[in-house]
Amino acid sequence: MKALAGEIKRAAWAVILLTILLCGIYPLAIWGIGQLLFSEKANGSILVREKGIVGSVLIAQRFTSPAYFHSRPSAVAYASSAADSGGSNLGPLSKLLHDQLMARINNYRRENGLAASFPIAADAVSASASGLDPHISPANAFSQAARVAGARGLSRDQVMSMIRLHLEERQLGIFGEKRVNVLLLNLALDGHE
Repeated sequence: MKALAGEIKRAAWAVILLTILLCGIYPLAIWGIGQLLFSEKANGSILVREKGIVGSVLIAQRFTSPAYFHSRPSAVAYASSAADSGGSNLGPLSKLLHDQLMARINNYRRENGLAASFPIAADAVSASASGLDPHISPANAFSQAARVAGARGLSRDQVMSMIRLHLEERQLGIFGEKRVNVLLLNLALDGHE
């Protein structure tokens, strides 16, 4: 019985020490390192302009005006809080997913003036897993260029040039694909970048 009491005492001390270490010291150390070395990223990469916060480089926003490039569709409400992150969980055989995709394809073609035979980039009509992806593919951006140019009174070539200037390469040259941050591109078009 005495041995059992000793084991319980050691186990209780282990729980207390691990709780202090893993729930107190470690999170504070990581937070401190993040604030010291990567303050902007650790605080959400928030973009502030003369009129206040315009968004985050890391979280998608919904743009609906024809003068702006539009983000990927989202299965959840955009960026009102982190709790709104998530996918639809609809599988490839889901009729609801099929109907949503067909509606998105038709809307995308209509709003961008694209022919029925024009190939649509997958990210233009499919939501990302988190619903908060701030990037679109170059093909998606190029497909929206004529609409944005027309709404802004610019030439299509001027808008295409802006897209190329804001093209982000693969991470470390091997991870992911080339992409365009929608918020940064839209701000550049507004003359803020």
